[in-house]
Order: sequence, then structure tokens, then C-alpha cells
Amino acid sequence: MTTEEQKEIGKYGLLRRTFLKEKKNWEYQAMLIEGTLNSHLAEIDETAQKRLDLMLPKMMKEAGATEELKAKDQMAWVGLVNNLKASIEEQLLSELIYI
Repeated sequence: MTTEEQKEIGKYGLLRRTFLKEKKNWEYQAMLIEGTLNSHLAEIDETAQKRLDLMLPKMMKEAGATEELKAKDQMAWVGLVNNLKASIEEQLLSELIYI
């Protein structure tokens, strides 16, 4: 098993692979032939996940999604956090995945 095969690909890498395969097949095929597809997908996945992990806490703080709110009104907290995460993911998709 090569290093290329050992890289783990998560949600964002899989989304990128689907996009490449369906919309940029020539690029997908070139990476597949060169043996760089999995490392590209793993890099995209890692970058997206790191950005999500950095942005979410900051946006939660700015939006008031505190532990106090979580204890007081858990459903409101969950809804707020889910909306923030969806907003970040929409940005990630347009900047990293669907380009």
C-alpha cells in the first residue's frame, strides 16, 4: 500500500471528488493518472475542516452561542450553532470545493 492510498478522505474531500468527477473530469482523470488525486482530496478535506474548526468558535462567540444560552435554552443554542455551521460550510464549498 502506497502513501497515496493511506491518506484518509472525509466529507469535504469526498464532495471535492464528486465535483471533479462530474464537472471537471479532465482534471480528475489527470490527477488520477498522476497519482495525486487522493493527496489533493485529503488536503482539501484537512483545509476545510481546519477552517471550520477555527471559524465556528469565533462565530459562536460573536452570535452569543454561549454555555449560558446552552444551559438556558438548549434548542435555541443548537439551532444557532447549526445555522452558523451551515453558513461556514456554504463559504467553504464555494471557496474550496466547487472551484
